[in-house]
Amino acid sequence: MLETLTDAFASAQQWLFETMLVPLAFAAGAGNLLEDGFIATGWLLVGGLQIAILLLVIGPLQRLWPVEPVRDRHAIGIDIIYTLIHRLGLFKLAMFFSVEQWLTQGIGWLRAHGLPTLQIDQLWPGVTDRAGVSFLIYLVVFDLIGYLVHRAQHRFHWWWQLHAVHHSQRQMTMWSDNRNHLLDSVITDVVFVVAAILIGVAPAQFVALVAVTQLLESLHHANLRWSWGWLGNRLLVSPSFHRRHHAIALGHEPGSTASRPYGANYGVLLPWWDVAFGSADWRPGIEPTGIDDQVRRGRDYGRGFWAQQWLGLKRLTGLGRA
Repeated sequence: MLETLTDAFASAQQWLFETMLVPLAFAAGAGNLLEDGFIATGWLLVGGLQIAILLLVIGPLQRLWPVEPVRDRHAIGIDIIYTLIHRLGLFKLAMFFSVEQWLTQGIGWLRAHGLPTLQIDQLWPGVTDRAGVSFLIYLVVFDLIGYLVHRAQHRFHWWWQLHAVHHSQRQMTMWSDNRNHLLDSVITDVVFVVAAILIGVAPAQFVALVAVTQLLESLHHANLRWSWGWLGNRLLVSPSFHRRHHAIALGHEPGSTASRPYGANYGVLLPWWDVAFGSADWRPGIEPTGIDDQVRRGRDYGRGFWAQQWLGLKRLTGLGRA
């Protein structure tokens, strides 16, 4: 099944690359960048498919079972800008031509001097569906890394100053997942790229892992009054479980007077890690979202894209005051 979907995606990527990008590249005199352009075509195709699912599936569901009425369309519009930047490959392409190339060259040099590659998918030898099993193994490994990164974003004061951009959204929707400070996105992207290279994730698998994770995260952030029930909530993060993570009363920033100063429910896809590390919050109820000092003391986290980015840098450098 997975190989069939992979083959279909590869065919679509090849068609899009040959019919659109190749003529444009030669017309612009950029034929030397075709190899990089093929990779960019893959990210563009993945992003287009994700946005189509958001508009055709998750969007109608939000209108049928909303947690709260839409009251701030401007804030949602800014989140759409974040989503387009990240899902249509603009951010990924910028990272590919800069930081990721440096990382790949650096790790290649280390490998040439004896650094081994940890092939995690070899843990289950003898299976027939090698691609499917390795994908599931890598998905679980990446989800554990995502949990640890997310917890660190709340625990370390400097990192929270950037991650606060994400939590300052008080009108959560399916577009809210990519509302992140760009520097925060650079840091997390570096972590996952390094992990992927070190454990031997193939490029096509990496794209699929990112695509599946991003799509489910959009569902978790959606304005949906959904829960998977007692058992389901412990198998897969639900919109209600993740909304608790964004609740004002839960607390996020260091020094918060709220019930749990560093928050809870950090799980990206799997709540297993919250259960294992004692950070799960199963209390029922739906609460307003945002940040404690944003509501109680009126701290400004920015209304527009550039304001949010600039204020995040000011907080990081200590120039931004409550």
